[in-house]
Amino acid sequence: MQKIISTLVADVGKVLLGKEHQVKLALACLLSRGHLLIEDLPGMGKTTLAHALAQVLGLSYKRVQFTSDMLPADIVGVSIFERDSGQFRFHEGPVFSQLLLADEINRASPKTQSALLEAMEERQVSVDGETRPLPQPFFVIATQNPLHQSGTFSLPESQLDRFLMRISLGYPTREAERALFQGVDPRQQLRQLRPRVDRAGLAGLQQLVGQVKASDSLLDYLERLVQHTRQSPECPVGLSPRGALALLHAARAWALIHGRGHVLPEDIQAVLPAVAGHRLHSDSGDGAQLVERLLRQVDVIAA
Repeated sequence: MQKIISTLVADVGKVLLGKEHQVKLALACLLSRGHLLIEDLPGMGKTTLAHALAQVLGLSYKRVQFTSDMLPADIVGVSIFERDSGQFRFHEGPVFSQLLLADEINRASPKTQSALLEAMEERQVSVDGETRPLPQPFFVIATQNPLHQSGTFSLPESQLDRFLMRISLGYPTREAERALFQGVDPRQQLRQLRPRVDRAGLAGLQQLVGQVKASDSLLDYLERLVQHTRQSPECPVGLSPRGALALLHAARAWALIHGRGHVLPEDIQAVLPAVAGHRLHSDSGDGAQLVERLLRQVDVIAA
């Protein structure tokens, strides 16, 4: 399994140069059966990452460009009356795919954004009184532009919490950008990617995440981190039980990616910014600053 995971990371790294950490976080999010939010400026490789993951994992892939005039039916689908049969026939929307890229999700209205809530949480959609299951696995990668850009709508906390992780790709390193200047075409590399795992293999990796052991002392450290967010005056809203479980699942996936069958404190620390950064809010600083203070103030070993 470790060889497969290393191959997946390496293949995606051929397309998204110099972003191994972010690639591993995205893979950990998928193996944890979560959903991923990528917040960054346009042109940083958000769409490329989603497409590359779909290619190497052999997942059906659809992309939706969110706009201010988009309706919920544009995502989940709609029933259309067919004259020949005299019946309504449901036409599936792009949400019926294994990997859905919701591009620039915060350019759509809150009503349209909320159309993804049931799909992300329940892995199903309800249309015309009928519940329709979504393909398995079902993984949403949503991208959003920074809120200071024009034409954006802030995602509500209820929807932000549906994303197990939020990451940012950032600018490439000098070496990666030089490679782009010298002719390394990500689009060409993307076309050359081939599936490295089938559906059964991916399901097996997801099951292995749940088998990664977390010791009592590790869970004690996790509890201290969570309780600190709930008791510290710097955090008006602490991590919810769902956020705490998300942190544990992500840490288990991170340990598996690095070939370990048990979770280390370093695994929690590695995924904490991506898992907790969008769940913690404060007037005195953003989520990333709160996470940095959290890691400094909570000891790995209880005093």
